[in-house]
Amino acid sequence: MEIDPAASRALLKREKVRDAVLELIEERRPGDAIPSERVLCAELGVSRPTLRAAVDQLVVAGLLVREHGRGMFVAGEKITQELVPDRRTFSLPQAAGTWTSRLLEFSTQRAGARVGRKLRISPAAEIRYVARLRLVDGSPMAIEYLHVPADLAPDLTRHELENGDLYQYLEERHGVQVSEAVQAIEPTVVTRGEADLLDVPELSPALLFERLTSDTRNRPVEYVHSIYRGDRYRIVSRLALGPRAERPSPPDGHHPGIPPGDFMPGEPVTFSTRGVVQGDL
Repeated sequence: MEIDPAASRALLKREKVRDAVLELIEERRPGDAIPSERVLCAELGVSRPTLRAAVDQLVVAGLLVREHGRGMFVAGEKITQELVPDRRTFSLPQAAGTWTSRLLEFSTQRAGARVGRKLRISPAAEIRYVARLRLVDGSPMAIEYLHVPADLAPDLTRHELENGDLYQYLEERHGVQVSEAVQAIEPTVVTRGEADLLDVPELSPALLFERLTSDTRNRPVEYVHSIYRGDRYRIVSRLALGPRAERPSPPDGHHPGIPPGDFMPGEPVTFSTRGVVQGDL
């Protein structure tokens, strides 16, 4: 598959604008205004179409609200559901197919305020920034943006990012053993640049993944967000709610997403998750 260099540059530029606007959102409360498009264009040094494309993505994701004649405002907080896994039963098998990677960017840069907060490092600390296209059996499936503290893997190579299992390389070659990951998933649509790389129409449905991975010393080792094609990728979760015998008295409330009375609450919900790649229609 040939990658259009112009499309890649435009996508990466828009991605950096998106991160800058996300930082503004995270510094504010729901209902607070953010600067106008004119002010943001001047501050970020980008064109109106580039900024608008990034803002449109955040509006679709439910993070910003546009009000005609008034401006842009931070959207209300989303309802968050957390299922607590049992470490003995949690698993994340690799989805079917042969997965490969194509690097769009691999550079060393400063973390910045937002990524620094995620990784618990100084905004001035260096990170390895990676943008890569993920393919399954040669077909584009996802775009990933990785942020890894530079001092954890100073010798990280392009080969490791394009071939094999990154976590395996971190353990075997860099002495970093991952232990836990917290991942959020929500629906979105692809922008024009993402559509070009993923070979789908603009505004096609997609899944937005955001993951923070920690090692056995509880250090954040990777912050990544990814856009997966909605037409070919889905998540299937298997819930095991445990035996009914010897339950403690039900506390007030219930598990989010499970109607009261359907299951006895009081213990963590255990589950396993797998990725499923759907074949072409």
